[in-house]
Amino acid sequence: MTKLSNGKIALLVIFFVLLCDQILKIWIKTNLVLYEDVKITSWFILRFVENAGMAFGIEVIGKLFLSLFRIVAVVLIGYYLISIIKQGVNAGFVVCLSLILAGALGNILDSAFYGIIFSESLPSSVAELFPSDGGYAPFLHGKVVDMFYFPLIEIEKLPDWVPFWGGGDFVFFRFIFNIADAAVSVGVGALLIFERKHLVSKSEETKSNA
Repeated sequence: MTKLSNGKIALLVIFFVLLCDQILKIWIKTNLVLYEDVKITSWFILRFVENAGMAFGIEVIGKLFLSLFRIVAVVLIGYYLISIIKQGVNAGFVVCLSLILAGALGNILDSAFYGIIFSESLPSSVAELFPSDGGYAPFLHGKVVDMFYFPLIEIEKLPDWVPFWGGGDFVFFRFIFNIADAAVSVGVGALLIFERKHLVSKSEETKSNA
């Protein structure tokens, strides 16, 4: 069996993540109204939401700035990925960076093009692909589609003495995310757990060359 090169591995990972991410997002966008649920199990729900911010629906900075920041980050990660592939680093490190790059690209596609190619999703109506009267937002101002919701633990009302959440509802895990978010999180987590020695060695190499 022919062994795949690191370059081909990177391309396969990026292509697979982007394909799955975009197929699911387009299906969600064209089949569900905003905030609609598809209950798979009691703890696994597809809930259609959109956000203009960062991963897991966190919104802290302006939409245009965030989109431009993502593009710059993707360019830098892509350049670094190409450079380490040329250096012949191990495949695990390449896969981790490819996951991060693919996840960032997936959400960039939403921001860049979804506002142009889709009508607005509403709680009362499903979005239309390529609407005759145009999309709902200009280039780089589209909203990111999220859908994975895992309310593993739900408590309707906690006792008042519980810190932070006392007297209110508690849900774990309450964040809603997509495949792109998951790819970035898995890539970063795997880097820190399995490729930490490689990260340290690259950092030391950079310092020695400075």
